[in-house]
Formats: sequence, C-alpha cells, structure tokens
Amino acid sequence: MNVKEFSYKKYPVLTGIFIVAAIWNLIGACFGYFNTAFTFQNFFHRELVDPLYHDIYQGAWGTTLTYFVGYLIVAYNPVKHTGIVIVGGIGKIGFALKLLQFYLSGFADPVVFIVIIGDIIFVALFIYYFMVLKFNKEEIL
Repeated sequence: MNVKEFSYKKYPVLTGIFIVAAIWNLIGACFGYFNTAFTFQNFFHRELVDPLYHDIYQGAWGTTLTYFVGYLIVAYNPVKHTGIVIVGGIGKIGFALKLLQFYLSGFADPVVFIVIIGDIIFVALFIYYFMVLKFNKEEIL
C-alpha cells in the first residue's frame, strides 16, 4: 500500500479535521445556499428582496457548498490536496474579515460571530495541518 495514496490512515487527526470542516461548510451552505433569504435576514437584519442580490448572495454561499466537497477530498488524502486547503484558508480569512467589517460598520448582527469565530478556528487548524505536514517532511505543493 502506498502511504501517500492512503494518507488518511497515516494522518487520522488531519482526516478528522477536514471531515469536521466539510460538515461546518455543509451546515453553512444549508442555511446560506438553500435558505438564502432567511440567512441574509438573520445576518443583516433586512430583507433580501432584489433578485440580483439574492442570486449573488446565494452564489457566494455556493462557494461554501463547493468547499464541503473540497474538504471531503482533503480528508481522504490530506497529503495530496494541500492546494484546496490553501485556497479554502484564504477564503475563510477573507470571509471572516468581511463579516467583521460588516458588523463593525453596523450592517451585520452579532450572529455573524458564529461564522467569524468558526472560520478563525478552522484557519488555526489549517495552520496546524501545514505544520504537521512540514514536520513529517511531506511536500506541501
């Protein structure tokens, strides 16, 4: 058995991190993508009535749904799919910062801190993931 092909057996903790990350994204997507107007109302305390804004906001949550699949791929082979984690981590940082900016500007309700804190925790776990790979002398890209 090639260890790189079955790295989930070598790194079960990393696999667990990405299964949880996938579930986190699926939960977010269930709200944001499949119940777009409700999520917008809860985050920003205003109705989402413009069909264009609805589709744009839903599309942003579509990225979250896409990363549900991406993190499942990483969970299966954490050594091989570092690029997904890099891009996903950048997205989590960007989304958390934008939600924080919306909150500080008075546009978003405190409920956004659920997403902000959750995404920051995952960024910390992703950093841990890269440290484990580096410590074990795995190629990162």
